[in-house]
Amino acid sequence: MDSFFNGLAPEDAIEIESLSRLMYDLRCNRDKVLEQWQVPDVGSLLARIEAGEVAEHPAYEHYLSARILDETRQSIREALARNLKEVGR
Repeated sequence: MDSFFNGLAPEDAIEIESLSRLMYDLRCNRDKVLEQWQVPDVGSLLARIEAGEVAEHPAYEHYLSARILDETRQSIREALARNLKEVGR
């Protein structure tokens, strides 16, 4: 199997690898925040807060943190998709 990075300019390969790693790190950090509350996603955490199942503090701060991590990951995903399109991948 050919390497995904074969034929790419070194600077393109470095940027794609960096964006991919950043997406992975953001997802792992989001998962760690949500794991504390035993929920699969930010919406579930907000629902638990609204239902009074968990204390608002620090749950709401963790909800905001997880949401920011998710939104940042989505922005990085879009940047990665643009980069891949530009290099024909």
